[in-house]
Amino acid sequence: LGEQLDAHRKRQQAAHPNLTLTGMYNVLEKLRSGEALEPKERVIHEQGLVSVLRQIHDEIDAAVLQAYGWADLLPLLRVAHGNDAAGAGQTREDAKRAFDDAVLERLVALNAERAAEEARGLVRWLRPEFQNPAVQRAPEQAELPADSPDDDAGDEAGTAAPPAPAAKPLPWPKEPVAQVRAVAELLAASRTPLSLDEIAARFTARGPWKKRLPALLDMLAALGRATPDASGQRWGA
Repeated sequence: LGEQLDAHRKRQQAAHPNLTLTGMYNVLEKLRSGEALEPKERVIHEQGLVSVLRQIHDEIDAAVLQAYGWADLLPLLRVAHGNDAAGAGQTREDAKRAFDDAVLERLVALNAERAAEEARGLVRWLRPEFQNPAVQRAPEQAELPADSPDDDAGDEAGTAAPPAPAAKPLPWPKEPVAQVRAVAELLAASRTPLSLDEIAARFTARGPWKKRLPALLDMLAALGRATPDASGQRWGA
């Protein structure tokens, strides 16, 4: 499916040199939202065969969910993508948020499960012939453990003090899923991108919990819930 997607885009761009990926995907999003296309967008739709592009992406989405064993989320994704009508009292945006939250929760749980397996010596190699050709040491995978109230070791010495928070700091959640959700909600509520120190200043907890923020932000970025600025030092929703 990935090769099919790549071939389709290259073929249409070769046939129409002025056709851009940005234009094609803007039209795709408008199709999913149910909005009417402007004349210029209809040209892009025809040149890029955007309905075909949409079908390929739908098939990829379904295949990925099936591979993870999460096919039960497909009906929700189809509503989020505008393929099926939303249920009573539900909007497309509601479905998108519900789908993102469900995937986020399952990814965090899967991360913890895989980390526990690797701690027991079970490593699920994706390409063992390259990753572990002989008896190669397994790469360590960082886990997102729950905070320990007895662990009062601070962050590394020399870290600059974060700026004063605009509001009273919130307790840092103990559960990994709640931690990721808390950071996502903070970024969504902020009008400007935040640095790691500014994010950390919005929460309070004991222990080296701040060291996990980069991993949480990377996970949110992979889900489209966080975006770094040009400097890579500040994050927004």
